Amino acid sequence: MTQAQPIRILLADDHPPLRKGLALILDNEDDMTIVAEAGNGREAVALFRQHQPDVALIDLRMPQLSGVETITAIRAEFPNARLIVLTTYDGDEDIYQGLRAGAMAYLLKDTGCDEIIETIRVVHSGQRRIPSAVGVKLLERMGTADLSDREREVLQLLAVGKSNQEIGADLSISEATVKFHLNNILNKLNVRDRTQAVVKALRRGLVHIVDAP
Repeated sequence: MTQAQPIRILLADDHPPLRKGLALILDNEDDMTIVAEAGNGREAVALFRQHQPDVALIDLRMPQLSGVETITAIRAEFPNARLIVLTTYDGDEDIYQGLRAGAMAYLLKDTGCDEIIETIRVVHSGQRRIPSAVGVKLLERMGTADLSDREREVLQLLAVGKSNQEIGADLSISEATVKFHLNNILNKLNVRDRTQAVVKALRRGLVHIVDAP
């Protein structure tokens, strides 16, 4: 009787200690082996192309390409790729975007090792794995209005403290148009003012404050 081949895994995360620690844990499983590790999104896409692993675990926030962009790029080239989001971000928009891009599971980094291992096996078998807490947030997101691309741009600039005039200059639109988009944002997020809009957007994962390099 021939022994089944181990599940070949790619890890993509820009924090080496976490990535190396997870690699050690997974490599210790008899039915798993780490074939590649990536520190940014572009590297993850290139290494997936090179190794074509059975399963890839991908962080949402990485340099060069975000997790969603990475998943989208991999799925465009390998439609049957089995991808798992493993991240610290639990906003409903993060969850929605990650799964919409093609991830088959969404796990938070405080998930226990046993559950991560079991999820890898489940996804490798071709099934999806959505923890109940993640599923609740996903259902909440499905009932909300989508922001347009322009509204997202305005909201992102709002989140870093820019005035209407500065937002207009950055986006090459009039201040009146900024106010129009802002009014739509307040209505869609069901908030009263720009401060509440930023707080809710950060909590939901609609925008993220990126640390300066």
